[in-house]
Amino acid sequence: MTLNRSPELATRPGAPRLIYRKPDVLADRSTHYCPGCGHGIVHRLLAEVMTELDLPAHTIAVAPVGCAVFAYDYLNVDFVEAPHGRAPAVATGIRRVRPEAFVLTYQGDGDLAAIGTAEIVHAAARGERITAIFVNNGIYGMTGGQMAPTTLLGQKTTSSPSGRDAALMGYPIRITEMLAQLPGVTYAARGSIADAPLIGKLKAMIKRACLVQIEGGGFALVEALSNCPVGWGMTPQESLEHLKGPVVEAYPLGVIVDRGVAVAASGAGTAAGGPSAAVPVVAAEPEA
Repeated sequence: MTLNRSPELATRPGAPRLIYRKPDVLADRSTHYCPGCGHGIVHRLLAEVMTELDLPAHTIAVAPVGCAVFAYDYLNVDFVEAPHGRAPAVATGIRRVRPEAFVLTYQGDGDLAAIGTAEIVHAAARGERITAIFVNNGIYGMTGGQMAPTTLLGQKTTSSPSGRDAALMGYPIRITEMLAQLPGVTYAARGSIADAPLIGKLKAMIKRACLVQIEGGGFALVEALSNCPVGWGMTPQESLEHLKGPVVEAYPLGVIVDRGVAVAASGAGTAAGGPSAAVPVVAAEPEA
């Protein structure tokens, strides 16, 4: 966290320090999210990063259907609301007609990893210059707590009351690892909002994903493991402990791929601004 002294107080002995100032891009309003929900944390990180990179005036963001849709209530940037799952397609259209803009999608797992799978895969394959924030809480939060593609094995939901059974319902999808294999993806990482140190690392991932677009790289994705206390049937604190335990075991944290250095060195790119298939993978080991 940056510690700043205001100019008029900087010369006074024992002057108070400004520890934090709310970013102007973060709307001053009460949240509608359920108690303990992680969406608000991700909103704040996005607001901080966009402010630090001077992005708000240049940003066009896309919000789809689901809990993520209300991002436009809390972030004071231009938003387009997309049909369920179609945020990457809408963002692609924005990118093509507004090449100078910073283009962002903010999506949940029910949106990005279920109904919107085709859109996210093909936007990534094309190397679209889009930064996608993927909030994964492993459940359909808005529609009643049904099983999502990212729901853990054994996890009980309203549509899997006995727990997710692989033989009947398939396995959870690690969609960030799946997308990271595509040459059009410049950066893919997974972080968590489970505690303060992890939140700091998640912010660094979001900042890197934004810089990739600013520097002319291709598709960038950050998956934020979040909690849904109501949908999981837990207290907020219990949900955070669950997030640090079984959820991270299923979805390891860390940078999965970062091709940014290779892109800069080779100068490779497609018509959409993404890296070519010749760009090698520059992968980091997942965090412990």
